Parts: sequence; C-alpha cells; structure tokens
Amino acid sequence: MTQRRLGRRDAMRLGGLSAMGAFLAACGVEGKGKPQASVAPDAVAKFWGGKTKNGKLDFANWPLYMDPKKPELAAFTKKTGITVKYDEVIQEMGPWFAKVQPQLSAGQSIGYDLMVITNSIQFGQFRDSGFLAPLDHSKLPNYAANAAKSYAQSSYDMGNVFSIPWASGITGIAYDESKTGRPITKLADLWDPAFKGKVGMFRDVQELGNFGLLAAGLTPAKSGEADWKKAAAKLQEQKDAGIVRSYYDQSYVDALGKGEVWITQAWSGDIFQKNVSDGTNFKFVIPEEGGTIWTDNMSIPVTAANPVDAITLMDFFYEVENAATLAEYINYVCPVPAAQEVMRAHAAKLSGDDKAALTLVAESPLVFPGQSDYAKLHYYVDFNTAEEQQDFTKVFEPIVLG
Repeated sequence: MTQRRLGRRDAMRLGGLSAMGAFLAACGVEGKGKPQASVAPDAVAKFWGGKTKNGKLDFANWPLYMDPKKPELAAFTKKTGITVKYDEVIQEMGPWFAKVQPQLSAGQSIGYDLMVITNSIQFGQFRDSGFLAPLDHSKLPNYAANAAKSYAQSSYDMGNVFSIPWASGITGIAYDESKTGRPITKLADLWDPAFKGKVGMFRDVQELGNFGLLAAGLTPAKSGEADWKKAAAKLQEQKDAGIVRSYYDQSYVDALGKGEVWITQAWSGDIFQKNVSDGTNFKFVIPEEGGTIWTDNMSIPVTAANPVDAITLMDFFYEVENAATLAEYINYVCPVPAAQEVMRAHAAKLSGDDKAALTLVAESPLVFPGQSDYAKLHYYVDFNTAEEQQDFTKVFEPIVLG
C-alpha cells in the first residue's frame, strides 16, 4: 500500500487526448446525429422495456483502475450470480471512440456492456451520436442514496442522464513550502515574479487553457472563443515574464522533487502518491479562484447485449463498502462520501505501516474533498464539435510550442 503505483493519469496522458481529438476530426471520425444531451420522456422506457438480467456482462476499463485481484467483482458475482469479463482495453479516449464508432453507427455490439469514459470531447461525441443508453435511475438506488450530490450538476451530463462517475481527479497547485517560504492559495501565485523561473505549467492545452480561463476570472464551462483568447493572453504574459520554467507532462512531479520548480500545476493523485511513497511533504491546494475536476464515468453502449447486468454492476459500486475498497486501491477522488468512515474503520483494524498508509488515504482531502472544495471545482470547457476543440487547441497551442 505504501509503494507508489502508476495511476490512471499515467495511462491517460491528457496531451495525447487533445492531439488525438484533432487527428480524429481531420479523419472525419466524429459524432453523427442530433444532439442527445436531453432525451425524450419515453426514451428510458423504450430502451429498458423488456430487457432482463442475463447473468453475465463484459466490462471495458482503463489500466490500473482496480485491484488486479478484482475483489469487488468477485463479491458482485457472489451476491448476484452475474459473471464479469473485465478488460483493461481503454488507453486514450480518441482511439477508443475511433475503434467503436463504426459498430455503434451500424447498430452493432462493440463487445462490451459497460465502459468507463472521460468527460472529454469524445464523451460529447458518444452522447450526441445517440451511442449511450439513457440510464433507468430506478435501477440505481445506491447511487441515489450515496453519491455526492455535486456529480448531478456536471456540465457534460447534467442529471446523469447517460453516466455515473467511476472516479475523479483534481487539477490544482502543488508546491514546496520550504522553497516558496509561504503558503500558496491563489492562481495568481503562478504569476508571481517572486517565483520567476520556478513555476511549472502543464503542456496539455486543455489543462493549461482551463487554468488560464480561471486565472482571467472566466468560467470554463460557459466560455467561448473570445474568452479563450483572453485566457491565452494571460498565459502569454506569464510566459513572456520568464516566470514559467517549463510546460510539463507527467515529469512535473520529478521537477518538483528535484527543486527545479517550487510551484506547479498538478494532479491531486500524483502529489498524494508522491508524498506517501517518497516521504515528501509537498502541499496541494485548490486555488481560491478555482481548480478543475475530471471525471471518468460508467456508461452503457446503446447496443449492449447485457444492459440490465451492466446497470446492476454500476449500482453495486455505489454500495458504500465497495466504493471504499475501490478507493483504497486507486486513491482517486471517491464519489461516495460515506466511504470515508468505512475506510477509517478498515484502517483501525490494521497495524504498523499498513494502518498508517490507509489512514492517510482515508483522511486525505484529495480522496474525499469537502463541500467547500467541491464548490471551487470547475468542469472543463465543453466542446460540442471536434471543430470547436480544434479552435481551442489553436488558441493555446502556440504558448506551449512557441
């Protein structure tokens, strides 16, 4: 438990997501059909009518997103009799959408009844193409009872029409207080000349651009091209002043550890795991102006052969005990607040390093943010088309590449 594992973010590499989105647009692989952000009143009844449990399902997920021993899936099969074939086949959202889009367009099965997809341009393509089954919330009682209420307000799937969260992560600021000499509380600190040449920013234009919007006092989910240009100008000022040492991928963690940067854009899970594994004392803060939250979501393809079994598993992960054990392994933001008490109880039964490690997870605001933390978090700019995403990239990419 005390050894640092590669995480979901290591597999994802958001920079690849943005580049792949542009590549797919150029190839003409994009969502087709009318927007499906809200569905017809009878859509749920039409989809779920007559469908029954089949006793099996196929589940597509990202690597390193569940204990390899799959204890939760074993418990699910024991409880329900439903067997699960679990495959770690999703590496990036762009290639995943490109792989399954032809079958979904043809009304054919993709071989999976449940998949975990990120709030990205591809989520919008899945949604607006009619490729996602509308969820029957009468089949999700644990979700209704135990999920953090903020997840129902997501800009990409308001009201959880098509998805419910698997796990989330936060983009904020990490810093070494022994170097900065003071607490860091604001995005404005990333522009402070006192830290000239010691600030790290993300290379990924989605992460960089959304922070630029927040620093400029703008709301990412409500922004347009004119706002993007204002944010780009703000980021260019930071660069021209020599404040930014470099624009990083995952290597920002090493740069912070070596003292090359003192303050940097950061992902919550990385900093938590770095402190646990290396004994460092880096701080992570959600800035006063706000940070961003990304969410990976369980969704059912509209052509799923076993949707009742799939939605049963979705709800199973919202039983508090199961949410707790999953979070104990992956260490990302848990969408079930009550899992924190269960995790504390599990830690109390351990001893030594294992007890200390699990207690650290249970008490971490990076795994269980408070309501005040959630209130400061924003979803990314929501693109309706691949062209909009390309326009966004063109505005911010020169800052990284120039």
